[in-house]
Amino acid sequence: MSRSEVPLCFKVIVVSDRVAEGTLTDVSGELATKLLRENGFCVTGKLIIRNSYREIVKAIRSSGDRVLLFLGGTGPSPRDITVDVIESAAWRCLPGFGEIFRHLSYREIGANSLLTRTTLCILYDGKIAVALPGSPNAVRLGVELLSQVVNHLIIEIDKFEITREAEHCRNHLV
Repeated sequence: MSRSEVPLCFKVIVVSDRVAEGTLTDVSGELATKLLRENGFCVTGKLIIRNSYREIVKAIRSSGDRVLLFLGGTGPSPRDITVDVIESAAWRCLPGFGEIFRHLSYREIGANSLLTRTTLCILYDGKIAVALPGSPNAVRLGVELLSQVVNHLIIEIDKFEITREAEHCRNHLV
């Protein structure tokens, strides 16, 4: 099987204290998994973690998947740290993803769309990390957008060698 025939693999990571504690049922992680598979992607699993720097770092470090899809932790609250952790591990972030996400969200939810810090970043080891809000509508929109660009992004990433060492990510994230 050639590389182009191998489905791109994702890990879905739900970042929510309430879901991790069992006081809230995970809807968004299940939805993301379903939508990704419907779009022809491989989903190796779903992980539920707390809004914790250490748990987010551990999820980034331990995953062997090419794309890490984080759901939750993208808002303005002090507990919403997913984007901050991803950006600290990033070689380069692509602001257009969050910009178009907010633009399209604005059509559905108005000015509240400005409160999300949705992001897509390339990590030092060539993985892609995406952070979406945890609401089902946000997951639908985010997966739809991501599905349109992720294969091309992988092709672009594979064309160049990230000049900084992947170890920077491991050393930088304590």
